[in-house]
Amino acid sequence: MVERSGVDTWVRLLTLNVVPAGIGDDTRLAEAIGQLASWAERKACSMNRRATPRIIVSTFSIVARDPATGDFGVAVASKYLAVGAGVPAARARIGAVATQADVNLAWGAEGLALLATGATADEALARLVAADTEPAGRQAGIVDRFGNAATYTGPRCMDWAGGTTGDGFACQGNILAGPEVVEEMADAYQRTAGPFAQRLLAALDAGDEAGGDRRGRQAAAMLIVREKGGYGGRTDRWLDLRVDDHPTPLVELRRLVALHNLYFNTDDAVLLPFDREMLSTIARHLARLGWLSQGETEQATIEEAFERWAGQENLEMRIRSDGQIDALVLEMLTSSTA
Repeated sequence: MVERSGVDTWVRLLTLNVVPAGIGDDTRLAEAIGQLASWAERKACSMNRRATPRIIVSTFSIVARDPATGDFGVAVASKYLAVGAGVPAARARIGAVATQADVNLAWGAEGLALLATGATADEALARLVAADTEPAGRQAGIVDRFGNAATYTGPRCMDWAGGTTGDGFACQGNILAGPEVVEEMADAYQRTAGPFAQRLLAALDAGDEAGGDRRGRQAAAMLIVREKGGYGGRTDRWLDLRVDDHPTPLVELRRLVALHNLYFNTDDAVLLPFDREMLSTIARHLARLGWLSQGETEQATIEEAFERWAGQENLEMRIRSDGQIDALVLEMLTSSTA
């Protein structure tokens, strides 16, 4: 049985947020609210009777392995709140999984566990489907440590639904504008050069431009894993970004990826020698910012102040201990005093 107080809360919120002031006693309004309360109670009772409510994650996604680095990634977009909370799963040196449609969230962890035992992408996906009591509504994509990829779309997934695979990747989606969505995703991923994250973004952008989720846009996410790639080397989550609710989620996701590159991505860092001349330059800028006394020349003092400044600016992951300095960090320091 549903508690009446919950229904009353819905009606009260509707009245407060929708009904103009001064007409609260209108007979027709009161009747309408009463009808809403009755419907809401019936609906909630029905939901309570349902032991396992379905979660339909209508989306388009790509799972992939970067052949250059061995990183695994999942990128996803959808007209579904916080789609990144459920669809992507990945583990360094093991593989990646995207689970969606009439989603079985357990497929993420279970798929990775199967890959960890040595199952290929095809084998893992077949075993997930075989063990599921309701596979007809499921959809998933998997890529394994060797770059084998597999995709599955159950016959009850809402149109348009389907997927495609290529060398080291799988694209899939449901409630899409048409098959061109996954086709364009696959083409964009294969022809885009550059870093892995940019290739995943290109796939999502292409799918969106081809019509994407036919209901619209709301959320997007990207997960990339590499061994010891997380903060401080303690996890494998090298990039884990989510746009949970936004009118242009892919634009926002691209902005977040750019920020991640600024703070954490040192793959293509330009390095300069941290010699006496560089030490003097850094000391001069730190003194202007108030981190050092004017004329300070003690190397240990300058380096300590430099690290404290970098930490305040969230640049600590770009600080090095090998006698070199990241050119981007130097640029940010000098621009701070411009």
